[in-house]
Order: sequence, then structure tokens, then C-alpha cells
Amino acid sequence: MKILVLGSGGREHALTWKLRESPHMEEIYCAPGNAGIAQEAECLPLDLSNPADALELAKKLPADFTVVGPEAPLVAGVTDEFEKAGLAVIGPSKAAARLEGSKIFAKRFMERQCIPTATFAVAEKFDDALKAVTGFRFPVVIKADGLAAGKGVVIARKREEAEEALDGFMRRKTVGAAGERVVLEEHLLGEEVSFIVLTDGRAVLPLVPVQDHKQLLDDDQGPNTGGMGAFSFDALLSERQTEYILTRIVAPTLAGIAADGVPYRGFLYFGLILTGEGPKVLEYNVRLGDPEAQAILMRLRSDLVELLMALQEGQLGAIEARWSPNPSVCVVLASKGYPARPEVGKRITGFEEAEALGGVKVFHAGTEVRNGQLLSAGGRVLGVTAIGENLLAAVEKTYAAVSKIHFEGVHYRRDIGAKGLRKLQESGRDDSSGGEREGR
Repeated sequence: MKILVLGSGGREHALTWKLRESPHMEEIYCAPGNAGIAQEAECLPLDLSNPADALELAKKLPADFTVVGPEAPLVAGVTDEFEKAGLAVIGPSKAAARLEGSKIFAKRFMERQCIPTATFAVAEKFDDALKAVTGFRFPVVIKADGLAAGKGVVIARKREEAEEALDGFMRRKTVGAAGERVVLEEHLLGEEVSFIVLTDGRAVLPLVPVQDHKQLLDDDQGPNTGGMGAFSFDALLSERQTEYILTRIVAPTLAGIAADGVPYRGFLYFGLILTGEGPKVLEYNVRLGDPEAQAILMRLRSDLVELLMALQEGQLGAIEARWSPNPSVCVVLASKGYPARPEVGKRITGFEEAEALGGVKVFHAGTEVRNGQLLSAGGRVLGVTAIGENLLAAVEKTYAAVSKIHFEGVHYRRDIGAKGLRKLQESGRDDSSGGEREGR
């Protein structure tokens, strides 16, 4: 079987690594890929912004199916191009991808489907946005409508900060056209959880829960980023919370988008916050999260190719996923200056020593090889990921691996997994792992 993965980040490295494990795999390609992915697959040049180019590449290989990693090609309609040509592809249509491509569309959709979420207002002009701010208590959340690579959300704690954020988005175009329209939301309190499912439009296969860390600095301080780390363990959600999410959030989302004439197929990410009133939706993503994918796929024991084949054939309801009960942790190593102006071209050492610890995988994001040396080539450079017999062991192993890796100006958070450890301590729960778990 020939499989093509589209993308170049840590998520795509994790997908390629897991797909490559399958006995069904004959050849695997990634476009455009990165230096780490090149160790797992053949990397091919590609402009991801052009769906037609991706289609031509898939035809040329030819790929039995294509897995789309990032959101931008999905929002641009790459799935539609493939399906029109009769090629198998994993990812939602352009119309379904509006759930992530437009925050305004997503909020109005949630309101229409009675899906629990924060109260909100929409503004299409700067002056209207300033007026809308007066209808909220501080802090208030301000979101750019379009895709902004994880940098389109500001939590404004006073009016001056709100005015600065709105001026940046709507006047100074700090996130380009994505910020021409904005959503203003009430600020909800609670723990955030990423709940991701795989669906063929009918059956739903939930992945293990995971918690992302968006802010640049420890204790959730500093600017928002694409994600500075994640951890996954089963105690993030109770059985009751999981059932509520599936029945009150996942099911009406899929039913609603289907009723709009847009059946959803692929990965669907629910960014949730666990409030005192129950889980509420902060955002949709129409693909695996990054770095959530790294932590999730570290725990997957099923054949990922078989899961995706079942989705493609509309047989997802007939298959179960097997998961390691052991928690996983991913810590992102970023460049100095990230997220505003990352410094690149720095030599990276120690990644082989990190993986030699066992139970560790270093997923590459912004890397390249030049003159035989591994160099940083982006804001988020590596995702150091480990699995352990309990959450504390996974945290300790991950940071032991992080300590082996060096490049000038490296920055990372030192508290990934700390919230989970506090939760265990407060609940008095035993974090010892049981046997392999199954889920549908």
C-alpha cells in the first residue's frame, strides 16, 4: 500500500511514524516533510496552498490514499479536489472545514445546534468591535475569525488590552486577512481538554483525551502559540464527562453538519473547557491537534492504516481501537523569539541520545539538514515525547530526554504534565496503569 501524508510539522512526523509501523505499508511519502520525517518516509516538494498540485502528486505516485495533516489545505478544498478525481483522502470537505476556517461560522453553528459554548458577539468593523467589548466582563476573549496558526486568540484582562488586540487584528493586520472580522467571547473558567474523534460520518471512534498548553511560558503565562506541549492520560475525563461530551457535543455537531448537507469524514477536534456547568466547546479543529497528535499516537496500539481504511470504507463502526493505558507527555522545544520572530539556522545536537533512553520519540517540526548538520528551521522545532508506566514517570522521562538536546536559544515549558499530577494528588487516585484498553 502506498500512502501520502501532506504536511511538514510534528503532527505529520507522528502520523508518518505510526503509519509506517503497519504491515500493510509498502511505500510512504510525505510532502513537503522535514528532516525528521525524511528518516521515516520519502519527502517530496509541494506547495500545500495549492490543492491541484497535491492532487497531481497523489496521481503521479500513485497513492492508495492521502492523509491531510494541517488545516490550511482542508480549508482550501484539497479533499474536494481528490474526491472529484476519485482518489481516496482522509479529511473533511471544504464546506465542513469551515468549522475551523471561520470562528464566526463555528460559533453561529454551535448556537443553532444548542451546543454548549461561551456567549459571544461578532464584529466586522473596528468601531463595532469596540462597542461590543462593553457588553462583556473582563477578562474577555478576542478571536480572529480566520486561520492564524494558533496565534489568533487574545485574552484581554482590561479595556486597554482589548483595544490593543482589536487594533492589531483589524487595523494593523497582525494575522493578515484572518483578523478582518472577530469574535468576542466571555472568558470561561475551568480545565481545558482536547477531545478528538475519528468519524466516517456515522460511527464515532474517540481518541484518548489530551491536554494542550497554548501559552509560551510556565503557569499559562505569555502569548498564545501553536502549542508548547501536551499530555495524555485517562484520568483527564471521567466516564460521566465522556458520555456527556459524546451525547451533548459530538453527536449534535455531526448531526448538525450532516443536516446542512455536509457529512463530516476525518478527524474532528473539540477544544473543550470543563466548567462548573459542564463541558463547553471553545473551538473546533478539523484535523489532529499539534502537539496533541504526538501524545495520542504514542499511546495508540492499533494499526492506524486499518483504522483509516475502515473510515474510508464506511466501516468504522465495525472496528475497535486499542490503546496503551500508560500516559504520554510531549514537550515542544521552540526557537528563541518564538512566536513573534523565531531565530533559525541553529545546530541541533543530542536527539539520538534522547531517543536512546527508551520509550522516547523525538518528533521533528521546524528542522532541516544543511551541509550534513541538523538545523532549526522554524518556531517550533522538536516535540520530545515519552510514555511511562504512570504520569509522573512519563513526565520525568520526557524531561530527561529534553535535557539531552541542545541548540542555541532553545526554549521550552518546564510544567507540562504538572496539572495532571496536581489533579491526581487532589483526588487521591492511584496513577498505576492497568491493562490495554479498547474504545469505539
